[in-house]
Amino acid sequence: MNLRRLLAVPEWAGSVRVLAGVTGLDRPLRTVVATLTPAHEPARDELVVVVAPVSPADWRLDALVRHSADAGSTGILLPALEPLSGTRLLADRLGIPLLTSTADPLELLVTARLHLAAPDLDRAELVMAAHRALDDRPRSPEEVVTLLGELLRSPVALLDDRGQPLAGELTEAGLVRVEEPVAQRISVDDGVLLAHPARGLWVATVLRGTAAARADVVPPALAVAASAVQRWLLANRLELERDARSRSALLGDLLRLDDEPSADLRRRVADAGWRLGGWHIGFRLGVSSTVDVVARTREVVRALGADDTVVVEHGEGWTGWLTLDAEPTAARVRRLAARLRTAHKALGRTLDTHMGVGRPHPRPEGLATTVAEATDAARLAATRPETGHFLHVDQLGLAQLLLEWTRTDTFEPAARALLAPLRQVPGDLVRTLAAYLDAESSLAETAAVLGVHRNTVAARIARVEQLLGVDLRRRDERLALHLACRTVTLGD
Repeated sequence: MNLRRLLAVPEWAGSVRVLAGVTGLDRPLRTVVATLTPAHEPARDELVVVVAPVSPADWRLDALVRHSADAGSTGILLPALEPLSGTRLLADRLGIPLLTSTADPLELLVTARLHLAAPDLDRAELVMAAHRALDDRPRSPEEVVTLLGELLRSPVALLDDRGQPLAGELTEAGLVRVEEPVAQRISVDDGVLLAHPARGLWVATVLRGTAAARADVVPPALAVAASAVQRWLLANRLELERDARSRSALLGDLLRLDDEPSADLRRRVADAGWRLGGWHIGFRLGVSSTVDVVARTREVVRALGADDTVVVEHGEGWTGWLTLDAEPTAARVRRLAARLRTAHKALGRTLDTHMGVGRPHPRPEGLATTVAEATDAARLAATRPETGHFLHVDQLGLAQLLLEWTRTDTFEPAARALLAPLRQVPGDLVRTLAAYLDAESSLAETAAVLGVHRNTVAARIARVEQLLGVDLRRRDERLALHLACRTVTLGD
């Protein structure tokens, strides 16, 4: 142990000040001795604790500083004393740390000897203190960060998987390598950054000045805090999943409604804070099956950013709606659709999503109708990168009506039968045809999408027309094949 490390011990850190000789704080420390007067012969690697009051002008203080330097001592601790400037200058010149404290010097001496005798004592005490502060009951991230910060007397933060603070503040948060889920120690100006993973999150702190000497002691306490965060995450996850199941079941009952809602259903709707009256505009936000829908719900709600919006975890994504008191004007519908598009675009920074928006419909049965329209629009939006994977039913026109047909039991078998000749030969003709029709019959754009030469596309399209016996210059044949390609592709 050295003197800098001792100064980081909580009992010393809160009461001992360094008056001079800062350059000698890394001197080794082997023992701590007490003396009643400055008339003491110091030994090598020894910290001298003067326990009786002395005068700042006592010449023996200068002598003690010189003898300590000659003997290779660690430093001198004085009781509540501000020595003369000459004494401090002498200690600075000789590199002998000169300390003072208003605390009981004998208590400081006992603490120092305990830590010298058992170097792991500080670590054990900190871990026990962390366990006592962060007991077994779930605590919020804000509580964990606050309690740990008080124990460490240093800033603490909980970081997300992008290194951004979720609770607490930490200027150096961006230095944490969030892609490496292991405990980390990173040097920063005048200190060290410590971080410990916690189920995709990070508990991090920065130790500066003398506190940096505890860098080998603090990591176990961070691990205790990480466990507390994990307990909260699990408890919160159970609550979120319970609420999600309840909302999803209630939504299912509303969408299956074919008559007036019962009194029990109305009560459940009221308990959820939903409204059945008025006019509803539904939306559907779809994601891939790998997305944790329950965990990302709060992010979706924040992006939509309105109290009048209902969001329900539903399959691979979210179903929701806005309820208005009266039938909205066309201008208001456009504004609401624009707001949803903005939210979808914001979510697209971290989620691969597609979104559909329904038309306004009144009363409980209208809710099911607008949600169904939004779901159809979202299915179509998933295959429309040119629209930003966002579609509003009012923009679809005839395509929406045709899409309804594609959802019937008869259309998909017919579509597969129509395209069967293309699937029986090599060349990926179905994908080529779909890309060609998506690109509005542009050979160059189709070639760019598929990553092949335009002559290859031209040859494949000619082969398609030959195998199917169609003329892709005719609009009705193009439309039928376009819908068939989309249906088969989505089905696959």
